[in-house]
Amino acid sequence: MLRRSTQAVLAAASLASVAVSHQVLDLGTVDWTLASPNFSHISVPGKVPSQVHLDLQDAQVIGDPLHALNEFNLRWIAYSNWTYTSSPLALQKNASSTWLVLNGLDTFTSIEFCGQHVAATNNQFRQYYFDVSAFLGFCDRPVLSINFGSAPIIANATRAIPGQETWPFGVQQLYEFPNREYIRKEQSDFGWDWGPAFAPAGIWQPAYVVQLPPQNVYVRNTLVDIYREGQYNFYAPDQTKDWVLNASVDYLGSLPLGVNVQYTISDASGENLQAGSLSNVTSEDGRLTGSTSVRDGAVEPWWPVGMGQQQLYNLTLNIVDSSNTTVVTVKKRIGFRTIFNNQTPISQEQIDLGVAPGGNWHFEINGHEFYAKGSNFIPPDVFWPNVTEQRLRQLFDSVIDGNQNMLRVWSSGAYSPDFMYDLADEMGILLWSEFEFGCALYPVNEKFLENVAHEVEYQVRRVNHHPSLAYWAGGNELENLELQTVYKKAPDEYPRYLAEYETLFLDTIVPILLGNTKSISYSPSSTTNGWQSLDFSKSQPITQRYENLTAGAIYGNTDSYNYNITQLGNLSRYPVGRFANEFGYHSMPSLQSWQQAVASEDLSFNSSVVMLRDHHPPAGGVNTSNFYNASIGQGQMTMAVQKWYPVPDKTDSLANFSAWCHSTQLFQAEFYKFQIEFYRRGSALPERQLGSLYWQLEDQWQAPTWAGIEYDGRWKVIHYVAKDVFKPVIISAYRNVTNNDLEIWAISDLWSSISATVNLTWYDWSGNKLNISMDATTNVSVGAINGTKILVSNLDTILQGRDAVNALLRMDVSAQGSRPNSNSTQTFTHTNWFHPAPLSSSNLTDPGLELSKNNGSFTVKATSGVAAFVWLDYPGGAVLNFEDNGFWLAKGEEKEVGYKVKSDTTGGRWKDAVTVRSLWNNALSEGY
Repeated sequence: MLRRSTQAVLAAASLASVAVSHQVLDLGTVDWTLASPNFSHISVPGKVPSQVHLDLQDAQVIGDPLHALNEFNLRWIAYSNWTYTSSPLALQKNASSTWLVLNGLDTFTSIEFCGQHVAATNNQFRQYYFDVSAFLGFCDRPVLSINFGSAPIIANATRAIPGQETWPFGVQQLYEFPNREYIRKEQSDFGWDWGPAFAPAGIWQPAYVVQLPPQNVYVRNTLVDIYREGQYNFYAPDQTKDWVLNASVDYLGSLPLGVNVQYTISDASGENLQAGSLSNVTSEDGRLTGSTSVRDGAVEPWWPVGMGQQQLYNLTLNIVDSSNTTVVTVKKRIGFRTIFNNQTPISQEQIDLGVAPGGNWHFEINGHEFYAKGSNFIPPDVFWPNVTEQRLRQLFDSVIDGNQNMLRVWSSGAYSPDFMYDLADEMGILLWSEFEFGCALYPVNEKFLENVAHEVEYQVRRVNHHPSLAYWAGGNELENLELQTVYKKAPDEYPRYLAEYETLFLDTIVPILLGNTKSISYSPSSTTNGWQSLDFSKSQPITQRYENLTAGAIYGNTDSYNYNITQLGNLSRYPVGRFANEFGYHSMPSLQSWQQAVASEDLSFNSSVVMLRDHHPPAGGVNTSNFYNASIGQGQMTMAVQKWYPVPDKTDSLANFSAWCHSTQLFQAEFYKFQIEFYRRGSALPERQLGSLYWQLEDQWQAPTWAGIEYDGRWKVIHYVAKDVFKPVIISAYRNVTNNDLEIWAISDLWSSISATVNLTWYDWSGNKLNISMDATTNVSVGAINGTKILVSNLDTILQGRDAVNALLRMDVSAQGSRPNSNSTQTFTHTNWFHPAPLSSSNLTDPGLELSKNNGSFTVKATSGVAAFVWLDYPGGAVLNFEDNGFWLAKGEEKEVGYKVKSDTTGGRWKDAVTVRSLWNNALSEGY
């Protein structure tokens, strides 16, 4: 049922551009049969869109692919060929032309129509369209058959072609199935360190048969590019200039002579704001293009969440013939905004304000720099046909509730569906998007580059009209990881591989991107030192910086992972840069998530099933008993808990497993919290740091990963903690672990200055106030997107010989200010706690937590001591998020916590099973 709703949404979006005179057969409405030449006994119903694993599961040939160790047990599916065959199609005989329009085939196919070979395909990310008119003329029972070859086998065969590209050993990141870099398929289908390797096949996107009368067209893709007059992709646009709206449609069929394109821009209420005919209309090679201008101030700008309104407009394009008859209509929802990734050199004006020399690396929306707060989005399911608009809406709702305004849509998955951008447009989430290359270098032979060129052009044109589209990157960790690895392992060959890298990510992609959009910035790699110079006299204007760095200057964005568990909170180990786009540490999912996929007898921290679902570090091949690497990842989480927290040792094995899972989430949350606070403080330091996107937002199965949201939507501790430190105004402590120096800062990402009041109070774990005085500023002002130092001291001086194991600092800030594009003043508050000793050695006291249920909320009170990491938990069968969780309470303090229910199969009974615990519960032998 869920997959059908995806199909319906996408089909409706496509059919919005089809005139009544067309006959468009949605191939999702016909009957299909799935069979395999490798297994004569398998013949089951198929669907479009779908994938083989899903149809086999629906037919009960296999069980849930995500259950237990089915990743390994079901590899026979990936190693086999599969054929989808339609029932006879009801088509017209007298159509002028008949086309197959296939928006996504995964991945290697041989297509037959009416028993005749039509074409072969080899790219999951391309839209394919074929004129099959000639076949239909000799066919009484038109049947479509699509045979899918085994992607792992074909990838291996491609690698074995004589003269095929190779790279130095250790450069290409191998997860499970090898040789993914040779094929244009979702790279994570071959395994990743947070997901399984199923290498699925199937008609994974909507597909149609289009029949056209003479002098008529079907619009298969549309580009809308909105930018300011004179705008270049890599420079700040002039916000006083009028808007340019460039529209371009890709069509099948033939246009009548003398066509023009009429347009209407209307608001959400249907009121027309501007209408007319596009100027400079050209038609060439199945593409019709024209443009118009929109006066500055005639429309309201679109803003991301927290920065203003998400103003959207409806654009209608009518292609009309010489007699003013509409040939075809296209409708798109658009927004007027400029989004600019600023990599320009630091100006003298910035240097005079204290910014370190080098290069900028931040985003500007409608001429305003802002602090980007968010995370990295991965494919939310192993099988994309399972991903529905409803499911993504629930996930994006959690993004908004988590105070995030940007997602980096990680490469090496699949290009985001239109409805994902639609949701982001509505909700104000900026989507940093990437082409599907990652953690590898790629071939540069002519056929590969031509294949990529078609892919890039289709995808860029398809999504460019969305105001939520923030940026394009060529791929993941290419400059900072792949090229660096080549340089270390084979320095003599580095120039050759650098040239090949530029052939793909600069010479191939950039001219296509710049030829289609003036509104979006680009970098060839997600983590980069930025461009060194630009020359717009060339079709590819970028000269990358690489290691051409000036001493003392700061360039680019950062990517940081550190699995040395002793480094929690060590500020000297965090990278100093302009923007942090990846950082993180893995944790276990909750017991409730494990119970969805693993039998009760296997629910222990080091069971074979649990361990083999830990893919960090990667297996490095298709070894199905990779206990050694799995033990490394499990060991990292285990040692982190042992060093930093009271170690769970409960008599009930299930309760102990749950406590261990939760404790790994506590370490993950603190690990991220310290880094987010560090990066946010950087907005006030010479690096002028303006963004932190942690790895990663969500899970695609139930396993140890870096995610903050589990597979069914349940929040881990980190999502709550990130929500807290992503508030507009925060207060944070920064400790130098080498000399015990301590700083406390108030930080704001608001666009205007604020006045803040600060309160600092020391407690012991029993909740008594300690007589500790500090020379701290209590009334401060904080500049726009900036921070103010409240305290500079030394922890040893502050404590004056007191034992740190029984000392806690509570920090409160209350500020008056206004959100961007708002005239109303409001109060922003934040509370933070600093514990100078590891929680594993602190004098924890039973906080005497009391929980009461109200109408629509719960109240928690700490009656006998300070409660660290208060955690409201709820049973399986429901998905919800509390307004706050993972928080601290002082003795005598109570907190009312509301909640938002995302889904519920318990009939509301989950409320009666809500429990509360804190870190103190780790020391108890009973209970969860």
